[in-house]
Order: sequence, then structure tokens, then C-alpha cells
Amino acid sequence: MSLFSDNIRTLRIKDKISQEKLAEQLGITRGRYVKYEDGTSEAPYDILKKIAHHFHISIDLLLAVDVRKIDIQDLIKLENNRLILPIQVDTIGENVIEIVTQKVKAGYLSGYADPEYIESLQQISLPFLGPGKHRGFPVEGDSMPPHEEGSIIVGRYVERLGEVQDGKTYILITKNQGMVYKRLNKNKKNALVLESDNRFYPNYEVKFSEILEIWEFECNIGRTDKKEPVTEIESLREILLELKREVSVIKEQTNSQA
Repeated sequence: MSLFSDNIRTLRIKDKISQEKLAEQLGITRGRYVKYEDGTSEAPYDILKKIAHHFHISIDLLLAVDVRKIDIQDLIKLENNRLILPIQVDTIGENVIEIVTQKVKAGYLSGYADPEYIESLQQISLPFLGPGKHRGFPVEGDSMPPHEEGSIIVGRYVERLGEVQDGKTYILITKNQGMVYKRLNKNKKNALVLESDNRFYPNYEVKFSEILEIWEFECNIGRTDKKEPVTEIESLREILLELKREVSVIKEQTNSQA
């Protein structure tokens, strides 16, 4: 018996569907399906896809996770059932924020769909965040000032590529590049263009097929031992605030002399 065969049996029984009916919906014979469920034969990729779509669960979970140990209702489904994301909930039913620290970052690509890995992550709660699923990721390098290396970017999970807005910043999890924080643009037909705010680093593309997860920037849990560099926008903001203060002082002086 394999984990896969145990999983499809568990899901089939939970859905209260017979082997014959399921085989019919998969477009195969009952005899062929039975071999998958009793573990005497391995399902080819096209059948794996059909089974995953039927049960609304990802192939990686079907093959690698004991579905009897997780609540299928506590999972977020991505577009086309490509993968399923485990959610952690605190004691009062609110979503908690898992923090992917530098120490555990290396295991995220293999553990992002594993409930046990997600449960092992450090957790915090930020009540000012809005609805949605949030997770924290570490900042590396100096490509996205003013965010410093060692800070944590808290992102809101993006369910569909269509939600990505040009010019906004996101944490992107990809098969080849791993975990990066960049400004995204959709000016390519089958790819995203990733841009660094530090212009020293060139733009590059990531194909849609390589993307595992996208998290939209919500806030930064920054370090306090160093002063953040001032951007042009922040500098202009300071100038405008100073002008506003000076105008207020002039008005007060005028009123007092009147």
C-alpha cells in the first residue's frame, strides 16, 4: 500500500462515491482504478491530474501528505488546483502569521504545501492587517531599499495571477529562483517582469509556469538598529511637511498681530 492509494481511498469514501462511479468520471475502467487504490499499480500523470481535479486537491499533497491528518476545509485552493496552501488558525479562530526565518528558509520550497512544516514555523499576530492569509518572509540583500537585510516582509497571499498589479511589490516563490521580493509587472504574455528598486540590479523575467506562490506586500517588520535610507518620495514628503509647518507658523503670527 502507498500513501497515494490510502489517500484516494480516504477521499473517495469521504465523498461517498463508489469505485465504479469514480472510475467512470475519470474515464477509466473500475478494474484499472482498483489497482491504483490497492497499490498494485501506479497512476500515470494524466490520471493523477484528473484525480487531483476531481477531489480539488493538489498532486503534491496526494503523493506526499497523509490527508487523514489534515482538514481539507482548512486549505486555500489555487488556480487550476495547482497546489493547496495550509492555513494556521489560532485559539480564537483568527488566522495567524507564520514567519519564514532565515534558519528555515531553505526548507520552504519543499515544505510550503506540507502542513507539518507550516505548523513548525514561528507564529505572530498583527491585528491591524485586513482580511486574507498572511505570511512573513526574510529580506536578503540590498535590491529593495529601504527594506534592510534581516527585516521581515509580511505578505498577503494572492490566489490568482490576475490579481497582480503592475508596479506593486510582492514576495514571489518560484521553482528556479526560490524566494525573492521584487516589484512586478505583467508586460509579458507568459511571464512576469521582476524589477529591483535598486537600479544596480537588472530586471529579469519569470515564466508563469515557474511560479509557486505570490504574496503581496502588506508591511515590514524592520530592524531598528540602523537608520533606513531616505527615498526621493520620502524626501519630497519631508519638504512638503516642513513647508506646511512654516505656513502654519506664519498664519499664527499673522493672527496674533491682527
